[in-house]
Amino acid sequence: MKDPLFDLDGKAIVIAGAAGGIGSVLSRALAQRGARLILGDIDEPALARLAAGWPGDGSSPPVHFVPFDITNAAATDALVRQAVERFGGVDGALNAAGVLDLALALNLSEAAFRHSLDVNVTGSLLFSRAAAKAMRPGGRIVHLASVSSLVANPKYAAYASAKAALAQLVRVLAREWASSGITVNAIGPAMMETPLIAAHLADSAFRAAAIAAIPMGRLSAPEDLIGTTLLLLSPAGAFITGQTIYVD
Repeated sequence: MKDPLFDLDGKAIVIAGAAGGIGSVLSRALAQRGARLILGDIDEPALARLAAGWPGDGSSPPVHFVPFDITNAAATDALVRQAVERFGGVDGALNAAGVLDLALALNLSEAAFRHSLDVNVTGSLLFSRAAAKAMRPGGRIVHLASVSSLVANPKYAAYASAKAALAQLVRVLAREWASSGITVNAIGPAMMETPLIAAHLADSAFRAAAIAAIPMGRLSAPEDLIGTTLLLLSPAGAFITGQTIYVD
């Protein structure tokens, strides 16, 4: 029996970064619950692999795969427009796009720092704004943030600064759009084993130090985020806005 509090059946949801380690897991979880999806990613080969491995023929519930760059306003508007044209509007938007550049501050290039801000912050604004313009009443916007918005670690100057800015952006957008019935939230996972950080976790010392800092004694997994994602995209999250919920 469906629980109306967490019902996403027929909801039109746009996902950025859908082909990544987190985005692909959450996309499938939402499809399993009946959501109609527009899945976008800048990584076209990864997006093609996601489409090739998608269960069924992608028609029930419908899913469409769209290459796009979240830092390009026109491309982001076009991604959201796909949901309007195909589904008549947008009920939810999930942003799982992101980049991770780790380097000590003295060695961090200006280009890497700017790129982190461009994807993780500017892209989040562009995606949020495009989605908000097309949203039906009661729309939901959810971003993937990080515990790094609160925690200071060496080599995280670019990533932590960007995720801290994202947490504040979420609060501001929530205040601005609350009167339109749109909620804006973020999910902040602990360190997670995904392709984004695989190269760093291949270093046994880095992996051991990361796990030692986590009381549960393991890295998080994309599946750990499904419950919080469902909460924030469904009727159950109707009075939650401006929050970063840490899954840690």
